[in-house]
Amino acid sequence: MSVNLLLCIATEREGALLRERLDGRDGIRLVRMGVGAVNAAHAVTLELARDRPAAIIVCGVGGAYPDSGLHLGDVVCAERDVYGDLGATSPGGFLDMRALGFPIVESPDPLYNELPMQIFPTSRRLTFVTMNTCTGTDDQARAVAARTGGSVENMEGAAVVHVAHLHGVPVGEVRGISNIVANRDTSTWRLDEAAAEAQEVLLAWIAQR
Repeated sequence: MSVNLLLCIATEREGALLRERLDGRDGIRLVRMGVGAVNAAHAVTLELARDRPAAIIVCGVGGAYPDSGLHLGDVVCAERDVYGDLGATSPGGFLDMRALGFPIVESPDPLYNELPMQIFPTSRRLTFVTMNTCTGTDDQARAVAARTGGSVENMEGAAVVHVAHLHGVPVGEVRGISNIVANRDTSTWRLDEAAAEAQEVLLAWIAQR
């Protein structure tokens, strides 16, 4: 059976509603990638080799940077996802891949840290940032946001988008805001609620296709 839409989640909580409501739906496949960029890239590459989808969408939760204007439970999609810590440090500050002269996708046009989307499941589009180390202080959150222009932090998105660009498959990303990226305090996080909101928005978008 050909796959029109590959839905990518990092954890089961981020896809439980999708799995329940889309079970048996022709043309849609759900893959649980695992947490982090390597797991995400590996899982999506395997799925592309198995049966190339017409489109890929990441669904999950994310943290909002303090000055993003976002609130817990908001659902937004990515205009682009940026590798936030891929590059080098220097006495003059962080050097991204453009500054280093190494594109991560070379054709048809070179791409560096910023990876654009082609699919937008919600009307509110913002810049997402993928980090290998979750930001856990106010100062660092503001520094990353200022450097990247990002609003929402995650751990997998850019890797999925990276692979999608390498294979020429349209991609999108939607996330519910589970926490504000600040001094780390997990007691304030709302993971289940944010995951559910993101899935509801994506399900509504799929129903309109």
